[in-house]
Amino acid sequence: MVILTTCVAPAWVDYNGHMNDAEYARVFSLAVDTLMVRVGLDAAGRERLGYTLFTLETHLCYRREAHEGQPLEVTVTLLDRDAKRLHLFFAMHDEAGETLATSEQMLMGIDTQSHRPAPFPPDVAAALDGLPCTEAGSWPEAAGRRVGIPRR
Repeated sequence: MVILTTCVAPAWVDYNGHMNDAEYARVFSLAVDTLMVRVGLDAAGRERLGYTLFTLETHLCYRREAHEGQPLEVTVTLLDRDAKRLHLFFAMHDEAGETLATSEQMLMGIDTQSHRPAPFPPDVAAALDGLPCTEAGSWPEAAGRRVGIPRR
């Protein structure tokens, strides 16, 4: 499911002539914001429900360079969820469909009054049911990876 389309802004390009690593994280953060709007957690929804999402963990993998003005498309897949957490996989693609980067994220639902984890409000939970999901055995190849130096 495409969650975000954008282009590489001139300010995102670094001294190497391609999108800076921090800007990949920015694009994935914008994708989370867009997802929040789609599930009813826009500014009005957050205020009305007293509820938001916090990012607990992210694992970003860089695959290819992105350059100034290049169109970007971000997709999202739900890997798992429980009453208050989302395990999501985002992929950033170029106009040819090549994967530029991936971001695996764990998000937590938060009651904004108590600043504590809380179950998804019913309307948000129903909207989350509409996200494309995958079974653990068929996760994208880059999902579930760990950082480390392979030893032989």
